[in-house]
Amino acid sequence: MSSDLSIQQEVVALIPALHRFGSRFYRSQTDVEDLVQETLLKALRALPSFTPGTNLKSWMFTIMRNAHHTSYQKNKRITVGTDNLEHLIPAASCPQEWAIRKIEYDRALEAMPPIYRDVFHLVIEDGQAYDAAASKCRISVGTVKSRVNRAKHFLANHMGDTMQTAAAI
Repeated sequence: MSSDLSIQQEVVALIPALHRFGSRFYRSQTDVEDLVQETLLKALRALPSFTPGTNLKSWMFTIMRNAHHTSYQKNKRITVGTDNLEHLIPAASCPQEWAIRKIEYDRALEAMPPIYRDVFHLVIEDGQAYDAAASKCRISVGTVKSRVNRAKHFLANHMGDTMQTAAAI
């Protein structure tokens, strides 16, 4: 009992050193005081596990460093200021725009040469494999791939897009 009391007195004597050590972690004096308080609380709870005769100051500094590290890792995961982020939510697209895009697409598809349109319809619109489309059209797989690529470029150019913007849609 008296050894616990003497250790507690040593802990109290270490408070100024804990303040100086805590100022290495935080600039704000309030944050340093919070860290010292948390360190003292954890140290007093873990006092029965302290081995008398070992360096109490090192033990306390280790508790403080670990408390700071835990707090730092926890704060990294917290997102600050996420309450009013409605402006970041993308607005719903207007159905009128998509209706106009559909009309443009249909016109571009009608203007496409039939040699490209047939293969494009089989592969892109129907979702058939290149080899299945090649056997239906009685051409090689490489020719199917080439015609599909040319059809995509034709549509993009005819609709006033680049291949990058057309791929994003």
